[in-house]
Amino acid sequence: MKAMVLDGIYDLSSTRRPLKLEDVPIPEIGGKEVLIKVSACGVCHTEIDEIEGRTQPKRFPVILGHQVVGRVVKKGREVNNMEIGERVGVGWIGSSCGKCEFCLRGEENLCGSFLATGRDIDGGYSEYMKIGRDYVFKIPDLFKDEEAAPLLCAGAIGYRSLRLTGMKDGDSIGLIGFGASNHLVIQMVKYLFPSSQIFVFARSENERSFAKELGANWAGDIDEEPPEKLRCAIDTTPVWKPVIFGLKNLKRGGRLVINAIRKEDKDKELLSNLDYADHIWLEKEIKSVANVSRRDIGDFLELAAKIGIKPEFQVYPLDKANEAIIDLKERRIKGAKVLKME
Repeated sequence: MKAMVLDGIYDLSSTRRPLKLEDVPIPEIGGKEVLIKVSACGVCHTEIDEIEGRTQPKRFPVILGHQVVGRVVKKGREVNNMEIGERVGVGWIGSSCGKCEFCLRGEENLCGSFLATGRDIDGGYSEYMKIGRDYVFKIPDLFKDEEAAPLLCAGAIGYRSLRLTGMKDGDSIGLIGFGASNHLVIQMVKYLFPSSQIFVFARSENERSFAKELGANWAGDIDEEPPEKLRCAIDTTPVWKPVIFGLKNLKRGGRLVINAIRKEDKDKELLSNLDYADHIWLEKEIKSVANVSRRDIGDFLELAAKIGIKPEFQVYPLDKANEAIIDLKERRIKGAKVLKME
């Protein structure tokens, strides 16, 4: 099969083609696994973190990609929860132990044995992939393959982030950064919390205009002050500056949820500008998002179908995965990016 393979750590400021198109064997499956013929795979900022080594794969070479849509073409003898030909999706959660305290209470995203699709096990930048039976999700008929792919991570992690804000209808929310995830979160907020005010912070005027098209009450640059203080906020940016301004813009008792597996170090020194009185005092909170659980993906797909969420996306062929990565790195985005297999 054809696959875009990562063979080491690369600096994307100097390397434009970190992934190599290679012919590799189609995976052999075990009794509890399925083989999926991939039709589409979303491109996530986490892949940039993997390539640049901030969240390093457990082995090289590895096939990236954790927003995978395709059809089951083979299944192990112990798989009875899906059929050959069924359209399914795979997200970031590729495996967990199933036995620890976190797994037993449905928080397998915190499992010490958590394995990430496309980082710790091979993912969907390929024509075929294998995955355990318990980490596969049925895709609602409403969505085309390339529409469904971004829902499996950008949507699911956005859903988890929104849950972690603890917001209620009428609470004001800030969406910091407006790419693949937050352009789906705004659609959730509009449906779930119709009385809430939504304030978007983004560097790009195009992103701010896009946010207003989707119903934002206000949109400004990262360092602008919104018309009112925020009850909660979700930061999806790869850097630290928005976190500082996000904290400053919170109401008393407000919560900032950071939706990022890693932050880049290039502006880390700005953290020295944190002022206790302005940024932390009066019971403000910071909460990080760690991975996604199976519940997050399943519940979000159900909600997305109910709302009729339609992600904005741009399609690339598999062999143009490097171009998709660089476009994402350089912020040439509107919504999500998706690899479409022939």
